[in-house]
Amino acid sequence: MSGLTIRAARFDDLPRLTEIYNHYVVHSPATFDLELKTLDQRREWFAQFAQTGRHRLLVAEENGWILGYAGTTRWRPKPAYDTTVETSIYCAPESVGRGIGRKLYDALFDAVAGENIHCMVAGYVPPNPASAALHERLGFTPVGVFTEVGYKFGRYWDVCWMQRRI
Repeated sequence: MSGLTIRAARFDDLPRLTEIYNHYVVHSPATFDLELKTLDQRREWFAQFAQTGRHRLLVAEENGWILGYAGTTRWRPKPAYDTTVETSIYCAPESVGRGIGRKLYDALFDAVAGENIHCMVAGYVPPNPASAALHERLGFTPVGVFTEVGYKFGRYWDVCWMQRRI
């Protein structure tokens, strides 16, 4: 991974970010979206991120090719939740298992370290031992499981929620 760089996402990254996300729409319960996202739909998603502040989006790039991304977003819309952010991470299928997720999260957490964030939350669909281990290594602790809250691929899925206080 000597050529790997982590940087802030740019608008021109959006086609590749959409491609990575859409892989999970089709092949995984990691997202409960059921239909592929268009670039127009992802433009709205991308608009929530900034170069400063609590809501950031970083990409992992190697030799000009984006291998994954991680971001912090608003968790819930009520103002009392403003100091809590939700984290998410997606790696391109060909880059899974290379430690890119850890590098992305490390850089993301460094980027938002000076912001007014009290708590980070993350949800994943079990069984996903890699996601559970990644989040635990980074200081997240399990706080609960919502059972059978998503229906995809002909079955119901749970969501395990974790939190990391800053």
